[in-house]
Formats: sequence, C-alpha cells, structure tokens
Amino acid sequence: MAMTLRLDAAETEALRRRAEVEHRSMQDVARQAVRDYIERTSREDLINAVMDSELPRYAEALERLGR
Repeated sequence: MAMTLRLDAAETEALRRRAEVEHRSMQDVARQAVRDYIERTSREDLINAVMDSELPRYAEALERLGR
C-alpha cells in the first residue's frame, strides 16, 4: 500500500543527507527507520508485558535479594 509522508524542511534535509551518506534512496532510509521503530517498540511492548505479569510473582524473592 502506498502512502505519502510529509516532512518539514529540516526533516527532509536530514533524510536527504543521511541517504547520501549511506548511498541509498531517501525512501529506503525512511522505510528502514519505520521497520526499526516497529521492531524496537514491539520488543519493548513484549518486555513490558512480561515484566507486568512476572515481576509480581517474584517480588518477594527480589525483595529478599535486595537486602
């Protein structure tokens, strides 16, 4: 599915420079940034969910270890 990404002048220039440094298209750099963001936030969501469900289970043991 196609979409339009609207950037301000500073964002466009930063993306253009990054693409030039990497010898890639601006589109490739932007798509990689989106993939990286999704991967990072998905991982954070998973870690937070595990911590929310498992941390209370081990709270007493962690408290004793902290003494």
